[in-house]
Amino acid sequence: MIRLGSLAGYPFEGPRLLVGWTPPAAAAVYAIAYKPDPETRPERYAVIYIGHSDDLTTERFPFRHPRAACWMQRAGSRWKVYVCTYQIPGGGRAHREQIARELIAIYRPRCNIQQYDQAWKDHWIGEYSAPTTGPLASRGPDDPPPGEPAPRALGADVAVGLQLCPDGQRVGIRCARPS
Repeated sequence: MIRLGSLAGYPFEGPRLLVGWTPPAAAAVYAIAYKPDPETRPERYAVIYIGHSDDLTTERFPFRHPRAACWMQRAGSRWKVYVCTYQIPGGGRAHREQIARELIAIYRPRCNIQQYDQAWKDHWIGEYSAPTTGPLASRGPDDPPPGEPAPRALGADVAVGLQLCPDGQRVGIRCARPS
């Protein structure tokens, strides 16, 4: 088993050498990989293609797939190409597509013609206003608003006039009374 993706990743079966592998009649997301440095790092794989299928037996594995020539060129030989599969429990076609796009955005496999970007673009939503919400944040929660200086830590010069409440919190001139 190998985990592909961000954080804990998705649990893919394999990697298995593609030569001699018989695909199951199952829907799955699949990754094609090779070992870029098999002598010094034999446990490391590089993802060169991500795909998904309603039935893996229709993908023309091992080497009749439309992108197989790219796989062999990247790996250096058909004997160095590996396959990993993830059959999503209860997952439909849309779920497989979403996972495949996510993995393509993460690994940017060179044998995939279609590439995806993980970045969020501001123009996808644009500006908006509503009576119950403020504008979209264009900065992090700790960044100052545009045009304002960065906040300083409370020092003796700033803390003058603030009262230390019994719970240890500084709150203006008065402490909040428990209700």
